[in-house]
Amino acid sequence: MAMFTGLAGIKADNGGIMKLTVEFPSVAYREGPAQVKKLAKAIEDIGFDHIDMFDHVLMGYPTATRQGPMYPPQMPILETLVLLSFAAAVTERVTLGSEVLILPQRQPTLVAKQISTLDTLSGGRVRLGVGSGWQASEYEALNEDFGNRGKRMDEAIRLIRAYWTDARIDFNGEFYTANAMAMEPKSPQAGKLPIWIGGAAPRALTRVAELGDGWLATAIEDVSKATQLIASIREQAAEFGRNPAGIGMQMMLDVPPRDAAGKRFYKDMDAVIGRAVAVSEAGFGWGSINATAMFQAGFRSVDALIDQLGVVHDAIRSELGHS
Repeated sequence: MAMFTGLAGIKADNGGIMKLTVEFPSVAYREGPAQVKKLAKAIEDIGFDHIDMFDHVLMGYPTATRQGPMYPPQMPILETLVLLSFAAAVTERVTLGSEVLILPQRQPTLVAKQISTLDTLSGGRVRLGVGSGWQASEYEALNEDFGNRGKRMDEAIRLIRAYWTDARIDFNGEFYTANAMAMEPKSPQAGKLPIWIGGAAPRALTRVAELGDGWLATAIEDVSKATQLIASIREQAAEFGRNPAGIGMQMMLDVPPRDAAGKRFYKDMDAVIGRAVAVSEAGFGWGSINATAMFQAGFRSVDALIDQLGVVHDAIRSELGHS
């Protein structure tokens, strides 16, 4: 595997042409491992800059005491870090990340080790995207506390960075402790391995401003609202003594579709191009294409997805230019 020597631009908006990422569709597994490999490699060969994978360990059915999830309980979702490792092994240039790993559901010391290992074996191509999640029943099944997930997430981010940076880790938090510990090897990016944060709630925006290398605007439909939230993040970042321009911004071109109109989005290239232009002009240095939504739009095989991803990539690049 060729060594990738830098993530300039993955940490912050590059001030130029919007980069393009693909949120990988777990549904590709139905055609077998060879087709999953083919799709990951094709995303790189087409010219996309980054592959993201979303995270849920499981989904809960509705019961007498809880509503069902926003997605069907039997929706297939491959494990995020295993899939990213698989993609890393068959690609050389494209960067890799999670959009988003539900961090408070996982033990942060183990996450630090997994991501550091993935970054080492991929040649420094990893970006960790994290969020706090929304599905209480998933937390319950994983024996984790849903109520304090935000506080634990803040602390986990700090602990993970300590593992990536410090030769000796001495960390005494409210929820996590590591006394006189070491984690080796350090990854190629070490303490500079970017952590991007998802969410649009006020606390999530503050978390981005204080702790994040970037913001993942995954489920926001209104671009004008997203512009206002960018301004909030940058204002708060300055208050924390950080450089607001150093915080990257990524927005999904389409929110996960929940109606017939949403499921037609990737068949309407005028809508796709218009949305990409709007997202770029709003200040996002990264635009994300949801390949699962593309599957829902009728591109029901890996080969059909590859063809349409090529059409979408080339159309956006023709309008916005190449990164």
